[in-house]
Amino acid sequence: MLSELEGMARAGIPACCCAVSWAEIVAGMRRGEEVATEAFFAGRAEIVIDAAVGRRAGGYLARYGKSHGLGIADALIAGAASTAGLHLWTLNRRDYPMEDVRFYEPQN
Repeated sequence: MLSELEGMARAGIPACCCAVSWAEIVAGMRRGEEVATEAFFAGRAEIVIDAAVGRRAGGYLARYGKSHGLGIADALIAGAASTAGLHLWTLNRRDYPMEDVRFYEPQN
C-alpha cells in the first residue's frame, strides 16, 4: 500500500482524505505510530464534508443501509469521493456497493 502511494506521488496523482478517514485511522492507531500518521495525512489534500457530501451520503444510506449494511462512515467517505469527482482507494470494495463510486486502480 505504501509503495502504491509513493507511486501515485511520483506520477503526480493527488491523494486526498476527509475527516472520517482521520477518525478511522486515529481510532486504530497504535502507540508509536502518531508521528508517521501525522506525516501521512500532512501530505494529503482534504476533502471537506459539507452539505452536498451529506446529502449524497444520506442517499447512499437510504439505498444501501439495510440491504448492504452500509454505515455512515463508509457512506460519508463514498460521498466525499464521488462529490469531489475522485476515485476511491480502498482495500474493502465490498463496503461500497454504489454504482457511481469509481475506484482507484493502481498501475502495475
